[in-house]
Amino acid sequence: MPYLLALVLSVSLLSGCQSAYYSAMEQVGVHKRDIMVDRVEEASEAQQDAQQQFTSALDALKALNQFDGGELEAAYNSINDQYEDSVDAADKVSSRIAAIEDVADALFVEWQEELDLYSSAKLKRDSQAKLRSTKASYQTMLSAMHRAEQKMAPVLDTLRDNTLYLKHNLNAAAIGSLQGEFNDLQRDIQRAIKDMETAISESERFIAQLKKA
Repeated sequence: MPYLLALVLSVSLLSGCQSAYYSAMEQVGVHKRDIMVDRVEEASEAQQDAQQQFTSALDALKALNQFDGGELEAAYNSINDQYEDSVDAADKVSSRIAAIEDVADALFVEWQEELDLYSSAKLKRDSQAKLRSTKASYQTMLSAMHRAEQKMAPVLDTLRDNTLYLKHNLNAAAIGSLQGEFNDLQRDIQRAIKDMETAISESERFIAQLKKA
């Protein structure tokens, strides 16, 4: 029970902090819509960074597969660095998506509540229609982002497995036994990159629609 209470309080405090943040930003002329655009753009940038990092990790494993002598410790360190950088890149993507969801919830609640303030039925209907279409576009974008996010997990799993195996088996035979992992990693990275490209395209479409709404 104490843990549950602490969790509820933490969520409440976070929610309160976010509400205060949005209110403060509006005081200086930065509205939730503007914050939403910024956060979607930041998520797209994070996905582009993740694409580059995963490609770099693939190149490192490719170089490892061509290992024909040298410092085994250096080979391990290279793969370990790529794994840690890939985890950081994936975490950044996830945090950017969470930030989008937070401001989207606040924006759509505010938009819905403000519909009751209209005295013009025509303008209210128009705003309602734009809210529905914006929500639909948002859900399409968010689904694409989550699909891409999920595709990163197999990449990280393979990189982690390779790193752990090398850590405890620093010999040429161990490197040879990892060659079979390369094709799986290449396939998983290609899938992740493809889904991230789709998510980035959906982000661009959503931003264009939001700016017109």
